[in-house]
Amino acid sequence: MRYLRLAKRWKWLLIGSVVVGAVVGLLVTLLMTTKYTASATLEIQRESYRVVNVQGVEPENSSVDLEFYQTQYGLLKSDTLAQRIVTDLRLQDDPVFFDMFGASEWADRLRSGLAGGNASTRDERVRAATKIILKNESISPQRLSRLVEIRFTSPDANFSARIVNAWTRLFIDTTLERRFDATSYARNFLENRLKQLRERLQNSERTLVAYAAKEKIVSVPSTSPGGETVEHPLVAEDLEASNRELNAAIAARVTAQSRLRSAGGATSEGLANQAITDLRTRRAGLAADRAKMLSQFTPSYPPAQALLDQIAELDRSIAREENRVRSSLQSTYGAASSREALLRNRVSGLEEDMLDLRRRTIQYNIYQRDVDTNRQLYDALLQRYKEIGVAGGIGVNNISVVDPADPPQIPSSPHLVLNLLIAMMAGGLVGLGLALLFDQTDEAISDPRELETDLGLPLLGTIPKVVTGDPVEELEDPKSPIVEAYLSMRTTLSFTTDHGVPRTLMVTSTRPSEGKSTTAYGLARTLARTSRHVIVVDADMRSPSQHEIFSLKNAVGLSNYLSGSEDLPALLQAKPALNLTLLSAGPKPPNAAELLTGARFVQLLAELSSMFDHVIIDAPPVMGLADTPLLASRVEGCIFVVESHQTRATMAKVALDRLRDARARVLGGLLTKFDAKKADYGYGYDYGYGYGEREPDPS
Repeated sequence: MRYLRLAKRWKWLLIGSVVVGAVVGLLVTLLMTTKYTASATLEIQRESYRVVNVQGVEPENSSVDLEFYQTQYGLLKSDTLAQRIVTDLRLQDDPVFFDMFGASEWADRLRSGLAGGNASTRDERVRAATKIILKNESISPQRLSRLVEIRFTSPDANFSARIVNAWTRLFIDTTLERRFDATSYARNFLENRLKQLRERLQNSERTLVAYAAKEKIVSVPSTSPGGETVEHPLVAEDLEASNRELNAAIAARVTAQSRLRSAGGATSEGLANQAITDLRTRRAGLAADRAKMLSQFTPSYPPAQALLDQIAELDRSIAREENRVRSSLQSTYGAASSREALLRNRVSGLEEDMLDLRRRTIQYNIYQRDVDTNRQLYDALLQRYKEIGVAGGIGVNNISVVDPADPPQIPSSPHLVLNLLIAMMAGGLVGLGLALLFDQTDEAISDPRELETDLGLPLLGTIPKVVTGDPVEELEDPKSPIVEAYLSMRTTLSFTTDHGVPRTLMVTSTRPSEGKSTTAYGLARTLARTSRHVIVVDADMRSPSQHEIFSLKNAVGLSNYLSGSEDLPALLQAKPALNLTLLSAGPKPPNAAELLTGARFVQLLAELSSMFDHVIIDAPPVMGLADTPLLASRVEGCIFVVESHQTRATMAKVALDRLRDARARVLGGLLTKFDAKKADYGYGYDYGYGYGEREPDPS
């Protein structure tokens, strides 16, 4: 609301500021150099396309690596890349380039040959051209995508496109070169390390072989279940084989011993012997025949005796065969025992050799682990060296040009409409700032509400400004706006006391010519229209004006009464047509304040109050005079008149403080000469003035 009030009050200042801003914007736009902006679009991927399944030197970026793209944007705007563009296009030696961007000093020196060909001067030109390039380029990443737009602005459309295309090309080349440099550095580093590791591996192998030869340690290579080739000492191999043979010999000896112990009865070998089996079969047959024969004959029967002899011979043959089998078992047991003893001796000897070998292979194992470690490091670095060589030799880049730059057909600047809008907005802001400044420095009271907000006075009324004619003449017309305003003020005054309008009223102001005399006269006329007896006392004996308003003489008046005249009725001048009476100021006294300090003025108020219904005193201004404070304490109420758009709030506050110090009862403030068109809010203050003045509709 405050800014709306300021806009209405200072509208011409704001309009003028906007117009001036528009004119300045138009002139600046017409004088600006036409510029063209070329653009190209790049796609930057987190990873390059994988041609081979080999990892390169540079680390791979994860899907959440936000720093990657920020790094790429920084590289696009780097001084090194811009300097490379300058040197690639030889812009440091082009005077047209420097002229194009306002660097006329370098252009003149190049044309005149004063730039020189030494390295320091050339470096200065390169730095100057680099600053120009960086100042006119811009990098704009497209949100939520892998696309980046590169722009360059210059007065030449073809030159702008040339710079942008060089920018994209050299950025891709720089990225590839950076990768190749990293690969080359890694390969050189790995070559040096491989050379060192190769020498260490050879030295460790020589040490291992020399120690094995010295200690006579012989190892036999073998394949583990996992497919790896491992070496075992030859003694361990012999011990393992001998131990297996010993276990077999022990088993054979136990078996032979078991057979031998069971040889007293029927052994399995005897039962399995075919000859013994045949003999026993024949004996069984002979025994059966003899038993059959004995069933008929006696044992002495010669055929029976012959069968018995045959059976005895067979028994002797079976015994011989069983003895032979027992002898064979005894031989087998003896051989197994001998073999076991021999193998035990061999295993015992091999165990001693193995223990001795273990003592001798402690240092051998240390040398062996050193060889294995060096071989693993060497193999790993050699594999990495080969991978880097393959990955570094593939020139696949993760940056590609989506849209190359074409020479723009339409200028990018200046924008006439945009510049005018900006200039008008700037002018409006300047005007608003000036309006705020003027509003802060302008202390003149212009709004009726400021009487209450700034001065702390109740608003008694607002008297409109009379544009043409005399306010006194306007008061003659009962339908004039000024009469309506005084009627409204009279209504407000009727609520200031319990008996209506105060009996004795004083009208004063901060300074002269604020309308206090007209207010005293207008209020008196308004009260007189209610058939009340009203007298106006012109207490401004220094500059009286009521006699002129009443069109009467000022031969005698208040000064005469205060000087000692007792004939008060002779001093009064009646205006029967207006139902008003005037006590003019009278002759100008030497010192008006001294007359007002006496008891005569109090006596005058008492006499006039007994003669009239209302006594209205036209008092002098408050500032600079002592008269008004003396009068203010002796009346029932004071009306403080403030001239609209003229009276300063600080001065009015000082005047009010003087009245309050004199114990005056200030009923409120009256804003005079009010112009609604100049006010911050005209709505409401002039509403009603002139209401009903239109001619009635004939229909």
